[in-house]
Amino acid sequence: MKIVIVGSSYPYRGGIAAFTDRLATEFVREGVDIEVVTFKLQYPSFLFPGKTQYSDAKAPQGFEISRKVNSVNPLNWIKVGKELRKKNPDIVVFTYWMSFFAPCFGKIARLIKKNRHTKCIGLIHNMIPHEKSILDKILPPYFVKSMDGFVALSQSVLDDVKSLDNQDKPKCFVPHPLYDHYGETMDRTVAIRHLNLDESYSYMLFFGLVRAYKGLDLLIDAFADERLRKHKVKLIVAGEFYDDPKPYLQQIGQHGLNELVIIENKYISDIDVKYYFNAADIIVQPYKSSTQSGVTQVAYHFERPVLVTDVGGLKEIIPNGKVGYVVEPQPIAIADALVDFYENVRYDVFAEGVRDEKKKYTWSSMTAALRELL
Repeated sequence: MKIVIVGSSYPYRGGIAAFTDRLATEFVREGVDIEVVTFKLQYPSFLFPGKTQYSDAKAPQGFEISRKVNSVNPLNWIKVGKELRKKNPDIVVFTYWMSFFAPCFGKIARLIKKNRHTKCIGLIHNMIPHEKSILDKILPPYFVKSMDGFVALSQSVLDDVKSLDNQDKPKCFVPHPLYDHYGETMDRTVAIRHLNLDESYSYMLFFGLVRAYKGLDLLIDAFADERLRKHKVKLIVAGEFYDDPKPYLQQIGQHGLNELVIIENKYISDIDVKYYFNAADIIVQPYKSSTQSGVTQVAYHFERPVLVTDVGGLKEIIPNGKVGYVVEPQPIAIADALVDFYENVRYDVFAEGVRDEKKKYTWSSMTAALRELL
């Protein structure tokens, strides 16, 4: 079987690129002829709020990555589509996560399918972006019509796909597999020392790019709860701010939390991810909207308890009371759960629950689903 994956991949950084590369690695392990086609221009610079789009990690090994796609050049889409059509793969998987890429991916897929052999499958991280615009009503249907089938990473995303697909194409929900490529678990003290943290404190972690929908403001208000001052606990915010950090810093100052909140306003490199997760007692995801999150699957890999809010598909893989908490996206609900976690010393019980639950989320389940759709 020959499979091509089209989407974000190395040398680009971020969760989508990491997902693509890890999926390709699994296909290689299974003996599949795999090629990844990524962007030579992913986002125009004026659309990208971060410091850089590129990873500082080493390139993944074992499969070819070709930088071919220009996301804003229709002539390039025609060229790439014709090239992939001639290769005659069995499947082309398009890793889709925002409306901006719908015209590009949709045109490439239409050209590929003229060979009357290749099936195009949408691997959908988000069908409708968290931060919506008018384009989200106009562009996604063009992409959906170009696909032969879909794999969604959460039930809420699958529901979004169904709302756009009026042809009843084959589709399924397969939970996001573990991000297991960031290293192994380590002694908490080793991680804390590596990060130059105070060993006398416990730490909760907010991880990933900071955007309004991720609810860091809710977490700061929750962390200000006086009941948490009974415990020597600090909050680590590790991730590059795509929002203006000033309102968050002012909020921290207004609550008198400057000495208790550690801000790491930078993209966390792959080699450092393990230190942040192994230093933390609990990973907190106070999102205001969501579909699913790769952060949860990094937490599962490192066997860390998780708190998520009851939005989108976050709760689908978090059994409340077994591996952590599912709460309403409100500061008091978040605070109540965190107080319970520390006052009732839940870490060991939840960590054991994570060790059991994480067995479900394998990459082989994802590759099997893609092949079954074919």
